[in-house]
Amino acid sequence: MSVTTLRYADTGAFSPLLIDYLARHEALAPFYHRFPALEEFAAQLEEKRSSYAAEDRQRLITDLRRQYAALSEVHPAVQANLDLLEKETTFTITTGHQLNLFTGPLYFIYKIVTAVKLARQLKEKYPQYDFVPVYWMATEDHDFAEINHFSLFGKKYEWNAADTGGPVGRLPLAGLQEEVLDQLPADVPAAFREAYQESKTLSEATLRLTHALFGDLGLVSLDADSPALKQVLVPVLTKEIREQASNRAVQAANAQLEAAGYKPQVYSRPLNLFFLTDTGKRERLEYDAAQDCVQITVRNTGRCHTQEELLTLAQEHPEQFSPNVVLRPLYQELLLPNLCYIGGGAEVAYWFQLKGVFAENGVPFPILLPRNSAQFIGKASVGKLRKLGLTATDIFRPLPELKKQVGATLGQEEVSLTEQQTELAAAFQAIADLAQRLDPTLVRTVAAEQQKVTGIVAGLEKRLSKAAEAKHETAYSQLTALKDKLMPGGHLQERTDNVLNILINNPQFIQQLLAAFDPLALEFTVLEEE
Repeated sequence: MSVTTLRYADTGAFSPLLIDYLARHEALAPFYHRFPALEEFAAQLEEKRSSYAAEDRQRLITDLRRQYAALSEVHPAVQANLDLLEKETTFTITTGHQLNLFTGPLYFIYKIVTAVKLARQLKEKYPQYDFVPVYWMATEDHDFAEINHFSLFGKKYEWNAADTGGPVGRLPLAGLQEEVLDQLPADVPAAFREAYQESKTLSEATLRLTHALFGDLGLVSLDADSPALKQVLVPVLTKEIREQASNRAVQAANAQLEAAGYKPQVYSRPLNLFFLTDTGKRERLEYDAAQDCVQITVRNTGRCHTQEELLTLAQEHPEQFSPNVVLRPLYQELLLPNLCYIGGGAEVAYWFQLKGVFAENGVPFPILLPRNSAQFIGKASVGKLRKLGLTATDIFRPLPELKKQVGATLGQEEVSLTEQQTELAAAFQAIADLAQRLDPTLVRTVAAEQQKVTGIVAGLEKRLSKAAEAKHETAYSQLTALKDKLMPGGHLQERTDNVLNILINNPQFIQQLLAAFDPLALEFTVLEEE
């Protein structure tokens, strides 16, 4: 595997906010705590160590052991990391993602590999501590339509389960065997099938699959939809119900971001909580403005709770509450001895809205690290690139530019009648000047004729260009197909392709990613198969 890196800005695929963050623009300094650099972790370690209580650690490890009891066998590397998590000198490096079917797009894999690699780098820098990579499973998310499909070799596989509108992690796997598993190509690794065949829910299946893929790397996966874990949320729930402090903090951050020229990523609500109903629904909690007193209405249940009733419920049954996108990061940092959160550009952007939420609750704000992003170019595509005279990094340039470069390589004559158009314009200007002197009424006639001739020459230029391109039509067709393959729909490959597109023919792909990625280099990675 040949590895090349380039600046994120040079790909043209990332937001101005992310590019400015990587460049450490002063305008963004108020929105994060510490920049993702190796030396910054020393202070982060001390801050988290002093704020993370022993009972929080015990609560976490007890529930993790319960969750991993669902597996018949836990990989020794995972077991070792579970043991390490009991020690006060162990910290986590966390990434999170939805429970996408069969892992979904490639960036899911990239997130986890980034977390694993960073944990290793930190152990080298700070040997007196231990670092465990954690995958936070977004089991309470209810956007089923976003996760029920994946693409393999150009074919879409979709699971049409009944969408309950509740936490996707709780979904039973009815219909998945017939609709997806039975339709897969025979060469799909057995671990992908077995993860779903041996599980009762989507959460359990995702745990099994990530364990099969990353167990040897020590990845610990966590499902926070747990009554025991939700106990840590009681103070947050109480503060949120009484004061709605999170919304005020986010609104203040939004105003600052907009003043600095950036658009907020997520929408904050007056109350940033969901309620998990007895029927399995995940419903928003909203104020009923029609009432004189402050009440909170659970939509579609026909019930209206007073503030005091909700406070009592939060104390006695916090598991019935679910944080939304604004409070979920806070829940994560309360549960884990975490130092760094790894996410995509959009995630980093919405974390920038949350620093005030953490301050309101007295919780250390983690270091925010953009996940490694990559372009994988298979052996066949590498050969085509070289045949066309292109390098791996050329693929990020616009197609018209690439056509010109390929045309120059193939000896195509560049057609341009700009010089002729300039000469015609000068000639018509002289004619217009003559008309002005002899008969001004003819000036408009001259202008009209000029417009006609200019159009004729422009048309000839297009026809001549097409004639020149036709001589190398095969090469241009190959270029267009290659661009579409490597940048599907004009977007990064990692946003659409599933890891199986690569893993089936290259079983060492994850290990190759681990060797290639350097999380704190903050550069885009291009991998060429040799």
